[in-house]
Amino acid sequence: MKRLLFITLILTAFVSCKDDKKTNSQQTVESESQEKTAKQSDGLTLLKGDFVYHGGAAVLQTHAEIYGVLPTGKFDELNEKAEALKTEPTDMVQVEIRGKITNEKHETILWKNKVEVMEILSVKPISKEENNTIKLGS
Repeated sequence: MKRLLFITLILTAFVSCKDDKKTNSQQTVESESQEKTAKQSDGLTLLKGDFVYHGGAAVLQTHAEIYGVLPTGKFDELNEKAEALKTEPTDMVQVEIRGKITNEKHETILWKNKVEVMEILSVKPISKEENNTIKLGS
């Protein structure tokens, strides 16, 4: 009797299992890969992080890496937008840019990773909660 109950249980389990076909999700992934936009195919990288320019040095700090920012026309535009949001010269601003990352040596930028700003997506001040700068003096 136990054997019959066990066999019935196993057969019920196999019969009740559906054969889910995942063709819909595979078709979605395939169509997304075929429809890459021009922005995804241009070789630029999206970077989000904190930007500061002070004393002739520009730095972009993301959650994983620190980049020296190469001086270009878009860099000047980014710095102008950042300066408008700063209260102190050493304040950082949150930026979202698309740029070209390089490891080539540069005469003045000594960071291992460098980025050339190609497109500025957003510039906004760092919130008071995230600003953990210690200020000395009055």
